[in-house]
Amino acid sequence: MNIGIVCYPTFGGSGVVATELGKLLAIAGHSVHFISYDQPARLDYFSQNLFYHEVTVSTYPLFQYPPYELALTGKIVEVVQNAKLDVLHVHYAIPHAAAAIMAKNILRDINGIAIPVITTLHGTDITLVGKDPNYEGVVSYSLNQSNAVTAVSASLRDDTYKYFKINKAIEVIPNFIDLDKYSRQTNLTYRNAFASDGELILMHTSNFRKVKRIEDVIHIFNAVLQTKACKLILVGDGPERRSIELLCAKLNITKQVVFMGKQDAIEKILSIADVFIMPSETESFGLAALEAMACGVPVVCTNTGGLPELNIHGYSGFIANVGDTDAMTGYVLTILESDASLDQFRANARQNSLKFGIEKIVPQYESLYNALVIP
Repeated sequence: MNIGIVCYPTFGGSGVVATELGKLLAIAGHSVHFISYDQPARLDYFSQNLFYHEVTVSTYPLFQYPPYELALTGKIVEVVQNAKLDVLHVHYAIPHAAAAIMAKNILRDINGIAIPVITTLHGTDITLVGKDPNYEGVVSYSLNQSNAVTAVSASLRDDTYKYFKINKAIEVIPNFIDLDKYSRQTNLTYRNAFASDGELILMHTSNFRKVKRIEDVIHIFNAVLQTKACKLILVGDGPERRSIELLCAKLNITKQVVFMGKQDAIEKILSIADVFIMPSETESFGLAALEAMACGVPVVCTNTGGLPELNIHGYSGFIANVGDTDAMTGYVLTILESDASLDQFRANARQNSLKFGIEKIVPQYESLYNALVIP
């Protein structure tokens, strides 16, 4: 099958999932054509089944903002025709779904080509950007005109129905993970580089934005530190980093907190953690939490978005209300109560992650493609 994938090329969740999906589809024997304004960050190799088509935007003095959506539409039309695509899969509603529907109509009306369009919703395209009244009508129309719509969690599906006038079914296909790559790697030398014998390691990874509530991570860690000898490792970077550094200094815990910045081999870092803390204001799915669980790290998170669908309270970790740092502190201490308790939660976290393995999720997309492709 010839599959077109439209995505953002950045390290954001939608781009990562789209790129990894395309690579797996190529391994399965499909021809996959990525369409974006830059080579996707995770597209780190090419094969006879992988192709990249760059969207270039012409600049003219007349345009204050380059018309990317029109350039994307034109590129989609070109790739569908030249590569003879069977299906077009767009990730993130804005502006990809609108561009895809425009291209679909052009191909039908001018060239007599019928190309089915699948739109996959990832989160902020619905819960943040999509809620803007300026976009609501366009998003609703684009989703309704798509041949199929999927969401990465039931929570996101429900939000889509809540915020938009959608008259079609939205199928939930959760994010997936490579369980061979994301697994616990025992490396005492690496662990000892961050924590001495007897010290526990708490961890958080994110893009350091307000919605991640990293200040809650700091307060939880500071409270746990009163009872347990531990270190906190923060992975990632973003606009909130400086304020978090200042908060650590104010609490006099700077020496116990390690800022690692952006990292690629996250599975190696997660493998040395004992508890993963994710106190987000909202999460459409919570891919970082899944990565932690796959590496055998129990998760303490909030009951927002797709997180309750991912983390099983009292089994793979615990779930608390947003902002309830006292409850989350208590849950961290429960996990760390004894070696036996920690070992059990580690095993449970890994077991729970198996539901989201590649072999269980990717075939769901293949089945959807097959159902839509015209014989």
